[in-house]
Amino acid sequence: QVQLVESGGGLVQAGGSLRLSCAASGRTFSSYIMGWFRQAPGKEREFVAAISWSSLSTYYADSVKGRFTISRDNAKNTVYLQMNSLKPEDTAVYYCAARNGIFTRATMTEYEYDYWGQGTQVTVSS
Repeated sequence: QVQLVESGGGLVQAGGSLRLSCAASGRTFSSYIMGWFRQAPGKEREFVAAISWSSLSTYYADSVKGRFTISRDNAKNTVYLQMNSLKPEDTAVYYCAARNGIFTRATMTEYEYDYWGQGTQVTVSS
């Protein structure tokens, strides 16, 4: 069992930056693939980024590539999402998630994830 708690959300102007954190409980954090998803009002939840247990492999949605960076610190049981050059369309509730398995393109699918945090709101003003 893994419990995930996100933090770091808030209100920022377009062009600004935020860093989201997701703290995980449990001693097996380092074995999980970690992902970030987001859900804007009236829209379905969508994939943002994912990172393998070793940090050697990552996936990004095209919409955030070059602006967002996912990273993890297994010693601290924490995964991060550094968000730069934020746009109003990045406004959403951001969720972190954890899954077991092999790091493949299926990692970009929310149904592959076993554990979810409660989400943190990110609002980007124009």
